[in-house]
Amino acid sequence: MVESSNLVPNQQMPRSARRQSLLVDPDRSPGFLLELPKGREGWLVARRIRIARRAASVIAWTVPAVLVQAVCLLLPGRAKIEFPRLYWAVFARLMGIKVRVTGNLADGANKRPMIFVSNHSSWVDVPVLGGVLNGCFVAKGDVATWPIIGTIALLGRTVFVSRSRASTGRERDVMRAKLLGGDRLILFPEGTSSDGSRVLPFRSSFFALAEAKAGEDAREVPLIQPMSVVYDRLGGLPVGRASRPIFAWYGDMDIVSHFARLTQHIGLLATVLLHAPLDPVNFADRKALTQAVWQIVADGASTLRQNRPARPLHVPEPATPDAAG
Repeated sequence: MVESSNLVPNQQMPRSARRQSLLVDPDRSPGFLLELPKGREGWLVARRIRIARRAASVIAWTVPAVLVQAVCLLLPGRAKIEFPRLYWAVFARLMGIKVRVTGNLADGANKRPMIFVSNHSSWVDVPVLGGVLNGCFVAKGDVATWPIIGTIALLGRTVFVSRSRASTGRERDVMRAKLLGGDRLILFPEGTSSDGSRVLPFRSSFFALAEAKAGEDAREVPLIQPMSVVYDRLGGLPVGRASRPIFAWYGDMDIVSHFARLTQHIGLLATVLLHAPLDPVNFADRKALTQAVWQIVADGASTLRQNRPARPLHVPEPATPDAAG
């Protein structure tokens, strides 16, 4: 006998239930590849070929680049600063990511040290920003122990910090020395990576580097240039909330599977929005500076996530008090 439930006329499954999604549930393990509709198994072959080709290209570029940068570190001049920028720019392109930059980098006309501050949602932020900026990344000390990645970071002159109270002063002095020596630093003040749907609160401890010491020349206090980084195209189409985890790297994700999950796609675009620099001496304290920088970065990222035209943001200079007070 046929079950009566099969005889209900005109009963259909909801369209959303029948449709097989190309995206996996973010709460589930993504596996080696994203899920595909039945009958489209041929896509698996094409995607695997794309992953293998891009991985091979990255390795083929990295091996000689490591040797070149090792030599650059031994030579005087700016080769050791300029070559990492070339390396990361090519790295991003080999992954299939096109980088769009809106706004202008702060020029060095005023001879002030410079710190770049950005939101952080993925390890991919490093090649994206590294290909745009001439600067040294600041990373947690654990990164130095990672296989291969630690070596690349060391050759890129990354500054490693332990984030322990006992070593804060010493690490601050090391970073200040780099700034006064002409280097620029790249910070991720969230302290960790996010899911790409928001900008986490910035930690004010990251801005201790921008505090003026007693009797210090104001020209030695570094300027802060905020920037917003958003991955806004996937397959040439705007990225929505459901597909944003393809770019984001957080929680207990590993880099290898995330690389495969990302590089199987085409039409990848990252937008870097460069905002106007801020002068720390114009803020009452470190917390006020932290909040101002976070607000600019968060607002810029929010605009980009909504696929709206974005422009660099700035904080108006505080008015100079008159003689009456």
